[in-house]
Amino acid sequence: MEKKAKLNINVFKRLLSYWKLYKGLFLIAITCTIILGFLGPVRPAILGYIVDKYIVETQNPSMLLTWILIVGGMLLFEGLFQFLSSYYSNLFAQSIIRDIRKQLMAKILTLRMSYFDRTPIGALVTRLVSDLQAITDVFSAGLMSGLGDVLAVVIAIVGMFIFDWELALLTLIPIPVLLFATRIFARALRKSMNMEREAVNNLNTFVQERLTGMSLVQLFSRKDQEYDSFKEINALHRKSHVKAIWANSIFFPFVELLSSFSIAFLLVFCAMKVRGLDSEAAEAQFGLFVAFTLWIHMLFRPIRQLADKFNIFQRGVVRAERVFEIIDREDKIQNDGTITKCDFDAAIEFQNVYFAYNDDEWVLRDINMKIEPGSTVAFVGATGAGKSSLVSLLGRFYEYQKGEISVGGVPFRDIELNYLRNNIAIVLQDVFLFSDTIEQNITLGDTSITKEQVIAAAKEVGAHDFIVKLPKGYDTQVGERGGMLSVGQRQLISFIRAFVYNPHILILDEATSSVDNESEEMIQKATERLTKGRTAMVIAHRLSTIQSADKIVVLEKGRIVEQGTQAELLELNGFYRNLHDMQFSEERKKKD
Repeated sequence: MEKKAKLNINVFKRLLSYWKLYKGLFLIAITCTIILGFLGPVRPAILGYIVDKYIVETQNPSMLLTWILIVGGMLLFEGLFQFLSSYYSNLFAQSIIRDIRKQLMAKILTLRMSYFDRTPIGALVTRLVSDLQAITDVFSAGLMSGLGDVLAVVIAIVGMFIFDWELALLTLIPIPVLLFATRIFARALRKSMNMEREAVNNLNTFVQERLTGMSLVQLFSRKDQEYDSFKEINALHRKSHVKAIWANSIFFPFVELLSSFSIAFLLVFCAMKVRGLDSEAAEAQFGLFVAFTLWIHMLFRPIRQLADKFNIFQRGVVRAERVFEIIDREDKIQNDGTITKCDFDAAIEFQNVYFAYNDDEWVLRDINMKIEPGSTVAFVGATGAGKSSLVSLLGRFYEYQKGEISVGGVPFRDIELNYLRNNIAIVLQDVFLFSDTIEQNITLGDTSITKEQVIAAAKEVGAHDFIVKLPKGYDTQVGERGGMLSVGQRQLISFIRAFVYNPHILILDEATSSVDNESEEMIQKATERLTKGRTAMVIAHRLSTIQSADKIVVLEKGRIVEQGTQAELLELNGFYRNLHDMQFSEERKKKD
C-alpha cells in the first residue's frame, strides 16, 4: 500500500509539471482563484461590521444602503472572477489534455504489432477518451478550485481568531473529527476508484469487441449469451460506482452534522456570553454572531468540497497512471536506421533468421533465402507454418531475434523506418477500410496523390468500372470497415491503394482466399499488373494462383523445407507434391 501511495504522488507531480507549458493561462487562472479565495471570507467580516455599526449602534439607513451596495458590488466582482477562473482553468486543462492525448496517440502509433496482439482495442479507446477526460478534471475542477477552497478555509479561520479566539476554538472543535473522517473516506474512495477503473475498462473492451464482431454474434446465434455476459459486466460496473456513491452518501451527511454541531456550540457560547450583560452590551455581540455563522458555513462547505476535489484527484491520478504507463513503454519499434537512399530493386536476402513472438518459442528457424529483384516468390505451407510471420518481418511489424535481412547488402534495420515502409506495400487477406470515401481509403489522406492518379490506378487494376457505378463514385462512403462493399471489391480497393503508392516490394497475403470465382479472376489480373516489374512475395492458399511464380518456398513448422519452381518441386515428390495432390484432388471432388 505504501508503494502504491508513493506511485500516486509521483504521478500527481508529473501531471502538475505540465503547467510549465501554459504558464500564461495558469497565472491568469491562479490569480483569479486567489482573489476569489480572499473575497469570500472577507465578506462575513464586512457584514458583521455592518450589523454592529449601522443596525445595532447608529441605525443609519443611508450608510446601511451604501454598505449594502458595496457588498453587492463585491458579489458582482466575485461573479466576474468566478467566470474568469472557471474559463481559464478549463482552457488551461484542455490545452494540457490536448498535448497529453497527442503524446499518447503518437506513442500508440509507434508501438509494435505484438503490443496490439495482446492489448484489447477497447482498453486503448478508454485511455484516449474517458481516462483523459478524468485527468482534465484534475486541472479544472480539482487543482484550481481546490486551491481556492484551501485559501478560503485558511482566511476564514484567521478571521475567526482575530475576531474572538475563544469562540473560534469552540466552533472548530469538530474539525479534527472531520479530518479523521476525511482520511477514512479517502481510503475507501481509493479502493472504489480502482474498481471503477477496471469496470470501465472491461465494459469498453466488451462493447467494442461485440460491436465489431456483430456479424459473428448473429451468425452463431449468440445474442442471448452475449447479452447475459453484458449484463454481468454491466452489473460489476454499477457495483463499482455504487461503492463510491456509498462512501459519499455517508461522508457528506456527516459533514453537515459536524457543521450543525459548530453552529450549536456557537449558539451556546453566545448565549452564555451575553448572560448577565445589559441589552446594549448583548446587542454588541450580534454582529459577531452573524460573522461567525457565515464563517462556519463558509468553513465547512469548502472542506466538504475538498473531499469532492480529493475524489477528482483520486480518479484522475488513477487514470493518469494507466496513460503514463503506455507513454513510458519501451515496446516501440526502434527506428535507429539512418539510410534514406537504398536500391530496393536489388536482391533480398534472409541469413540465418530466427523469430519468436514469445521468448524462445521459435516461429521461424534458420531461414536462409535469396529473392531476386523483379521476381515473384510464393510461400506455401500448412496453417501456422510461419508464412505470414516471415513477410511481416520485411515491414518490421515484428523484430527478428537472430540473423539478418538485407536488400542489396543493406540490413533492413539500418534503413530509416518510414523510408523502408514507403517502399513496401502489403495487401492483406482481411482488408481494412476506414469509414470514409473510396478515394480517401486509397490515398490514406496523402495530398500528393491526385484524383487523376487514383483513377488511372483503378483502371490499371480493373476496378474503375465498379467504382463509377456506385452512388457517388470515388466519393462514396464505404461504411465502417468497408461494410458497403463486397469482399472482392474491398480487395480491389486495397490493390489500387498499393498500386498508387508505387512500391518497389509487394507482399500479397492470401489475397484471393476469401473471394468468389468472378472476383478471383479480377484480382488475378490485378495481381499480374501490380507485380509486373516489382519484387513480389505471395502467400498462397490456392496453389492454382502461383503456378507461374519464379520461385515457390515451402515452409513447415517454421523452417524452409523446399524451394524452387513448381516443376522442380513436383519432381521432388516431397512436401509440395503432397500439398499439390491433396488440394487438386479436393477441387476435383467438388467439381464432381
